[in-house]
Amino acid sequence: MTLRFIGTTSGDGDCPTLYEIEGTDQILVQGDRETDPGHLVQLRDVKDSETFVRVPRDLLVRYTPSLPAPELQPFPSIAHLFREFKHTAWRLETRRGYASDRNSPVWPRWQAGEDIAADPANAWRQNVADQVAKGKRFERVRLVDEPLTEGQRFLLDSGLGNIAAGEDIRYLPRARAQELRLPDFDFWLFDSRVLARFAFDEDDTTLGVYVTEDPTEVLAACQARDTAWHYAIRTADVARQVRSTM
Repeated sequence: MTLRFIGTTSGDGDCPTLYEIEGTDQILVQGDRETDPGHLVQLRDVKDSETFVRVPRDLLVRYTPSLPAPELQPFPSIAHLFREFKHTAWRLETRRGYASDRNSPVWPRWQAGEDIAADPANAWRQNVADQVAKGKRFERVRLVDEPLTEGQRFLLDSGLGNIAAGEDIRYLPRARAQELRLPDFDFWLFDSRVLARFAFDEDDTTLGVYVTEDPTEVLAACQARDTAWHYAIRTADVARQVRSTM
């Protein structure tokens, strides 16, 4: 089963850290192993398979989920959120490519060198334009590798059409994101209140989303958003860097 990074109070990449075991209601705790004999002798009902770690109280206060784990639901079930949000829809993209892109009719046209950013507005771009006209914001940060993968180059080119519709798309090197301890999963965050976290299979196909308003999870997503947005660079700067290496 996949582990999902929840959060850490460590500033240098060491423990302590919390993870969720995807598809279960269990949390995995990383910390320094307890070795004090005086403490170990006081523990009760210890199984041979059990071990014990120390973590600061602050880790549990800040990151332990307070609501039951949400169930996986189809991505179309949250379509209404992209119209009904009040202020901001914010996305973190972490994968090196997406099956939905590779399977789209636009992909072979892009591979053939067509300017796909100039395509007529699709339903997504039209909705972006409609919501932005009402004063709302669509923003996203994409993690990218160096050099960019084929999937990331596709998104860089196709994203120009999204930007023309009103999105603000920025990019962050994956190595920098790892230094900043950003999440390694995709999500949408609506109005700093509703979190929709993606699930993918090993072929980058979207399996669905976990939707929650758990304050702990939403707060962690807000912190990730603020950090990523601070360090990310604009699309035009990334495009210039890519052109300079070709």
